[in-house]
Amino acid sequence: MEDSNVHPIPEGYSTVTPYVLVKGVAAFIDFLVQAFDGKERFRVPNEDGTIGHAEVQIGNSVVMTFDARPEWPETPSFFTLWVDDCDAVHRAALDAGATVVTDLSTNAWGIRGSRIRDPVGNIWWIQTQVEEVREDEIALRMADKRHLAQMHESTETLDRALRTIGAGG
Repeated sequence: MEDSNVHPIPEGYSTVTPYVLVKGVAAFIDFLVQAFDGKERFRVPNEDGTIGHAEVQIGNSVVMTFDARPEWPETPSFFTLWVDDCDAVHRAALDAGATVVTDLSTNAWGIRGSRIRDPVGNIWWIQTQVEEVREDEIALRMADKRHLAQMHESTETLDRALRTIGAGG
């Protein structure tokens, strides 16, 4: 019998919760803890020593993950991580083993951020809103060569990173 007092979304979870399958999920969990101050909630081991399910709390979000089977294809994920200080989190991610996809910059929308690739191949947008920009101001900024160059660089660096997925890069 259903209990009408039970909330349909369990406490501590949000409406959308990413579920990331990774080859070598223990290293992924370690990266999340070190780079993003994640808190490992728990892990459930399989009989073969792989991890069947694990959860890491990052800020007010939960990332669920498990070990992919060797015969499964690579399936990198893409995340946006909103933080108070993207420069500091960017440095922490690099210290934890990430590589730069797109250098830190501030775009026409007033968002400062970067993109990194974690040690297992996922790409993270690390972002901080540093300015609230009106739509008319955004349009003016997008006519500025500096912002156009920044957008071009952002597109090109992501393109390069995505072309290396599955090529061992």
